[in-house]
Amino acid sequence: MSGLGTTRAVALLGMTGHVVEVQAHVAASVPGFVLVGLPDTSLHESRDRVRAAVASSGVPWPQRKITVNLSPASLPKTGTGFDLAIAVAILAGAGVVRAEVREVVHLAEVGLDGRLHPVRGVLPAVAAAVRAGLPDVVVASADVEEASLVPGARVRGAATLAGTLRLHGVDVEDEPTDPFRRPAVSVRHQPSGDLADVVGQPEARRAIEVAAAGGHHLLMVGPPGAGKTMLASRLPGVLPDLDDEAAVEVTSVHSVAGTFDPGHGLLRRPPFEDPHHTATPASVVGGGAGVPRPGAASRAHRGVLFMDEAPEFSPRVLQTLRQPLEQGELVIHRARGASRFPARFQLVLAANPCPCGRRVGRGLDCTCRPLDVQRYIGRLSGPLLDRVDLQVDVLPVRRATASPGESTAVVRARVQEARAAARARLAGTPWRTNVEVPGPALRSRWPLGSRAAAVDRAVERGTLSLRGADRATRIAWTLADLAGREAPGRDEIGEALALRTRGSGA
Repeated sequence: MSGLGTTRAVALLGMTGHVVEVQAHVAASVPGFVLVGLPDTSLHESRDRVRAAVASSGVPWPQRKITVNLSPASLPKTGTGFDLAIAVAILAGAGVVRAEVREVVHLAEVGLDGRLHPVRGVLPAVAAAVRAGLPDVVVASADVEEASLVPGARVRGAATLAGTLRLHGVDVEDEPTDPFRRPAVSVRHQPSGDLADVVGQPEARRAIEVAAAGGHHLLMVGPPGAGKTMLASRLPGVLPDLDDEAAVEVTSVHSVAGTFDPGHGLLRRPPFEDPHHTATPASVVGGGAGVPRPGAASRAHRGVLFMDEAPEFSPRVLQTLRQPLEQGELVIHRARGASRFPARFQLVLAANPCPCGRRVGRGLDCTCRPLDVQRYIGRLSGPLLDRVDLQVDVLPVRRATASPGESTAVVRARVQEARAAARARLAGTPWRTNVEVPGPALRSRWPLGSRAAAVDRAVERGTLSLRGADRATRIAWTLADLAGREAPGRDEIGEALALRTRGSGA
């Protein structure tokens, strides 16, 4: 006598979830266990985990030929999140589970003692199941909070495999085993501090405000101690809260990365990532053996990626940022497929003017040779800098008793008004902020007319590239939004050129 049991699981490729049908065929033949459907090594090992978990749950293991198929077979599958679905499908095929579980999604790792362990990426996996019309989900108890954040999901949690079987009407004793506790995660907290803490630096503070209002990238060049790091760390505080869609995107990234604490709900504040200059390309843009994991660039999605001492970063790291700066996502290719991670962040670069950092003004204290200075700044390639909208000098503060500037709350209020003006202008388009508007649309739908003469002259002189001209125009629109104007005037265009070219193009 043979039977067929079917339930569902979800495979994650990057941030994209694919519903997988888990079919278990239990045949009256020589006992064995075969797992097919393009599983990876960790998934192959589920055969031993599931067999031991079933035995530990007080349910007899079916001594038959068991064939488990993960469909579609062409989709790569990895990780331990399929364990619970495989166990339920096998017991359904053996007739132990008689309830209809075909349309129920099961997401959990099983331990040898039958306990259910949490898995990464529960939030995007449950969201994919709900989109596919499968709202009924069973997860480990430690993942209930996170799974319940998905609107429309009907989530049930269980501490053990026996507890899962009881949810499906099986009369089995649920051993009093303590549920597996979610391990402590390294949650990325918002940097503390207020813009009012920054002494002086009115030009750099203005650049921070413009960057926040339009979503622009920023380069700050100045000597050590001028306040570049302090200014960058306060940029997230100036940014407005994430809307519902962006909050789900950001939370999903951190769920896959394993840096999300569901006890605090969806992430509503823009994230801040500041990798060290010794970071590898994989740690910044994502990667790793087997299934790629999101790196700092993706964890900074809808927030800020700060790279202090930017010329000290590996050229490979800096060049890999060009794709997300243009497209807002990272595509990581592996032999078994490509993984896509969202990466629409604001890049903030900080650099010294020279290797010794003292090349300020006339540079009389600088001990660097001209060739050393050229090599140092040359590490920031032209194609990368051409994608950085705002480029400003941060000069030393000469008075420690300078009056404090405006607070973060005051600046954030102006930023929110500017973003509201941009949203109203961009209504009916797929763009949210000025930085996202493509150059052709910018020139055709919102032309500057004769006011663009200064931009044209900068292009003719070689101060700006054509891409740089588009970026300067976007800055001008952001300045107009901050000023409450319907369109940029000559003042906004002049300031935009100064912010774009460190003052040389104004």
